Amino acid sequence: MIVSAAPDGITLISRIVSLGRLIPVVNGVPFPDAPPVVTALDGEITARFTLPAGTFYVELQPEGDTRCGLRYGLETLPDDFQLLSFGLRLAPLGGLRAFLKNGYFSWDGSYYVPPEEYAVGSSIQGYAMTQLLPLFGAGSLVIGFDRHDRYQQPFTLQREAESFSLTIETLWDDKNRRGLARCNSERLVIFEHNGVEDALREWARLVAAAMSPRLSAPPITGWCSWYSLYAAITEENILEHLRGVRDVAAREHLPMGVFQIDDGFTPEMGDWLDVKPQFPRGMKPLLDDIRAAGFIPGLWIAPFMVGNRSRLYHDHPDWVVTDRATGGPLAHMRFYSEFRWHKRSEEYYILDTTHPDAFDYLRQVFRIWRHEWGCEYFKTDFMHFGSEYGPDRAQWYQPGMTRIESWRRTAEMIRETVGDALWLGCGCPLWASVGLVDAVRIGRDVGVKWEGDSLAAQSLLRDQATRNFGNHILWQTDPDCILLRERFHHLTDREIQSLALYAGMSGGLVLTSDNLSELSPERLRLWKLLLSPDKSRCRFPLLGQSPLVLGGGETGRAPVRALDPVLVQVRSALDQTLPAAVFILNTGETAVQRTYPLALLGLPDNLYACHWPNEDGPKLVNALTADLLPHEGQLWFVAGDPGGAAPVL
Repeated sequence: MIVSAAPDGITLISRIVSLGRLIPVVNGVPFPDAPPVVTALDGEITARFTLPAGTFYVELQPEGDTRCGLRYGLETLPDDFQLLSFGLRLAPLGGLRAFLKNGYFSWDGSYYVPPEEYAVGSSIQGYAMTQLLPLFGAGSLVIGFDRHDRYQQPFTLQREAESFSLTIETLWDDKNRRGLARCNSERLVIFEHNGVEDALREWARLVAAAMSPRLSAPPITGWCSWYSLYAAITEENILEHLRGVRDVAAREHLPMGVFQIDDGFTPEMGDWLDVKPQFPRGMKPLLDDIRAAGFIPGLWIAPFMVGNRSRLYHDHPDWVVTDRATGGPLAHMRFYSEFRWHKRSEEYYILDTTHPDAFDYLRQVFRIWRHEWGCEYFKTDFMHFGSEYGPDRAQWYQPGMTRIESWRRTAEMIRETVGDALWLGCGCPLWASVGLVDAVRIGRDVGVKWEGDSLAAQSLLRDQATRNFGNHILWQTDPDCILLRERFHHLTDREIQSLALYAGMSGGLVLTSDNLSELSPERLRLWKLLLSPDKSRCRFPLLGQSPLVLGGGETGRAPVRALDPVLVQVRSALDQTLPAAVFILNTGETAVQRTYPLALLGLPDNLYACHWPNEDGPKLVNALTADLLPHEGQLWFVAGDPGGAAPVL
């Protein structure tokens, strides 16, 4: 990584992709014609740009040939200047094959985008970091911030007429600047790497060093009520499932830790201390029953959600965030037709935790749930409600904080109140939650069909691959509950097994919602395979590989490019010692054959491999060959000796 300073600007030069010039951006407006004044001292390069309002600066610290750290910001701003955002634009970008659109929270997805397929003038936005894959050659370039507990930080790739630009911003959100001489960004790190997923993992370690993640061991396993009972839960059917899980877990020696009651026991979002009549004893005796059965009792809550028909909103309408445009409550979600989660509310507002009384109420809820009801596992849902909006749309009771400072203040209170209880963040900011949650959902809700816009497998197949790198470095990853039941879905037996193995290979959370006492011996065998008490790591060794070229060419038509539909996972101990598991999954619609040399998978040659559930015994191999039908997967166990080729999942 070379920093080139010239009279017309600062240029970053990389062997991976062409990055172009550094251009200051304030409140979304770039200033390409502002010349910098450049100084160099003790290995640090500083560039100052005089803008219509204040001085923009960039401080760069080159670190060898492959890395550069920098900060940017503003100083000498007029007191009456409204600062919403500031950042850098890199332009023109060239030699780019793919841009990692890194989503901000559980459900907004992360995936590689081939930018040339987008129209001129269009843009693609991610957050926190991005990874650029080169048009030619191997390796990648990672650009990302190390801290995420104060600002939301978008990365926007723009398709220009003849090239691309990348805008990296810090959302200041009109934060109070009283007493501040400078408005600083977090540290931005740009580095080259010979790999793809290993490069993402290196960025995760930088974040971990800056934010001190909370890593619990062993991985969280267990049962959740949602995908079997959904909101139609009662004390009676919860106890019925508890007995089934208890008996099967004891009989089969299953290491299941958590038994969690999901949404459906409270009457409205926001009324978290009220319980439906279907739970006549209240929640404490039920959680005591779960604990007595040998499980960690868990509950679901959406702390930032307030239903319009809740008692909370009726009694305290000033406790919700206001829509700046209308003056009324800011409705983040609306359900005006049939589907309302078995509740009466048509709109869902955002609890304004900058209001001291609302903040204290939420703290009381978590205190009672933890210390009076005895909840030891918290699944907090729709957590992005508290981080979505800036001051252009939202008006808080107490202004002056960024959206992330406000969110983080509330999340820190939750962690302080629940103490050492396990915490899964769902619908949750991935990066602002580091250091607070034990685990985080990395995709949308688990599906009951293979394809579709919702409740399908596509989110799991896509998002787990590009978010896997943070597992056991920033938090445990949660691929969501594993579907095991024989009926009441639209999946084939082949698809059920493929998705279960793909999720189970993650090395993160392993939970199901199905009635274990109703599972067939085959499905129970699959579930037992997935439950591993050991902490291990999954790798996607072929992540970011070049697209396949399909069709065209010989017929005179332009070739059609598509990503290889086959996904490959390798799972082993954290130190990557043997034995290991390899899963090869065909997500496509046609049968395929693939052969992967062990070296390509990051494994040594001459290993013994055994195909599960094939009972033929291990064979000495240097490559794995899989013939796969559509949506079919093959699981292999490999080891250095015949006796070691046994399940490590």
